[in-house]
Amino acid sequence: MNPSSARRALTVVSVGLVASALGGCSGGGAGSSGAADFSGVQSATIQIESDGTFANPDNGQTEEQAGLGSGFFISADGLALTNNHVVVGAGTMKVRVGGEGSDYNAEILGSSECLDLAVIKVDGSGFPFLDWQKGDVTTGEEVYAAGFPLGDPEFTLTKGIVSKNDTPGQSAWASIDHIIEHDAKIRPGNSGGPLVNASGEVVGVNYASVAENDSNFAIHRDEAEKVVQKLIDGDDVQSLGVNAQALPLDDQGESLGVWVSSVKAGSPADAAGILPGDVLTRMAGKTLASDGTLEEYCDVIQTQGTDGTIDVDVYRPSDDALYRGQFNGKPLEAVTVPGHGATSAGPDDRAYTTVYDDSGVLGVEVPADWTDVDGASFTGINGHEFLDVRASTNLQQFAESWGTSGVTLSAAEMADDLTPEAIFASFADLTAQCTPAETDAYSDGVYEGQYQYFTACGGVSDYAIVVAYPSDQSYVVVVSVAIASEADLPAIEHVMGSFAAVF
Repeated sequence: MNPSSARRALTVVSVGLVASALGGCSGGGAGSSGAADFSGVQSATIQIESDGTFANPDNGQTEEQAGLGSGFFISADGLALTNNHVVVGAGTMKVRVGGEGSDYNAEILGSSECLDLAVIKVDGSGFPFLDWQKGDVTTGEEVYAAGFPLGDPEFTLTKGIVSKNDTPGQSAWASIDHIIEHDAKIRPGNSGGPLVNASGEVVGVNYASVAENDSNFAIHRDEAEKVVQKLIDGDDVQSLGVNAQALPLDDQGESLGVWVSSVKAGSPADAAGILPGDVLTRMAGKTLASDGTLEEYCDVIQTQGTDGTIDVDVYRPSDDALYRGQFNGKPLEAVTVPGHGATSAGPDDRAYTTVYDDSGVLGVEVPADWTDVDGASFTGINGHEFLDVRASTNLQQFAESWGTSGVTLSAAEMADDLTPEAIFASFADLTAQCTPAETDAYSDGVYEGQYQYFTACGGVSDYAIVVAYPSDQSYVVVVSVAIASEADLPAIEHVMGSFAAVF
């Protein structure tokens, strides 16, 4: 991945951090439950100004800035619901209530990037608040989007109907099983504001829109109600502490990854060394954002758990380098590129794709034109069974001569005789045709081991062999790459920054 690709604009337009939120009409009437009725929606809706370090995917710049979004009170003691992308990563927050000029301080209690929800606590008490709609949300139901779009301090209310009352919500901003599609227009800044019915009850939480389709989306009431108490209690839900956006696919239809706009202090992402402006490319061996949404990212979190140890591959555009590490484990380290230390192997604008062995356990990123792929296992050193995937433009030529570039990724369950020395010795017949150039330790934040680098193999190729082990030493991974042309040299970086075995 190159920096310019990683900075392309998103296809789904978020309605957060640029403007305001959703509210209601003026007034402050209360329903029988003590919650505000329709006339009190405005007084229960808040505008949130978040100050912090945020990275813009449009230009890749990371800077301290303020963003404006929306939210609404869910209790009189200052608990308010908003979107994760409005507040996560903020160093400070200021809240204005119902379009009034006074500022209130607030803190984040709990958040979820996958559900794009967060609960904040606003200093004070006696606030008007909104209640949830009773009964089913129905298609054709009249709804109102309340808030402060485009950063306008003046409260705004738009009217529409529910177009779809319950549909999945895979987007660049969230991965939600139940959302509401409606035509009450929302714009940047409406994020986190309430979608209410004619009685002022909350139907959903607005979070995104697609302007060209005039489609507006709210997180379904049922999704929010399921997790709101956990968020109030200070528990993050389906969250690693990332203000995340799936980047759009590149011109070849390949995934660019998940852009990190900001990072929550003290979160697993923060502990791992994730920075604003990073691009998460793989987690737990799974390519992220393959369809331009957060679905894979959130699927990994749901499978591994927010406190699970999750391998992560990261591209950092600011220094054009690849990093590997773990959430809830080993922090990020720059990928060691054999023959190049931890530095980049050079600029590369070619397309890449991920190939897998026949079992789906092994995966590695290779140039897209290396279309000759074999994922069959084999019996190797001392009769050990190795899973294996290899790729090249021509595997037969790759196997029979030094004139064709290619890669082989193998892995086997750990055994006492699968030492680096034994494995390197098994390559002796090949490396006898090469000039030794470098032998050193290998470390990438997930795997540690050793590598050997050779030049002038057969007079034409560079050749790298990596023997590495995960922290629990449960298996061994062997990566060998032959580079027959200078144009293929950057492929080493992609191979070393992406190979994975998920046993």
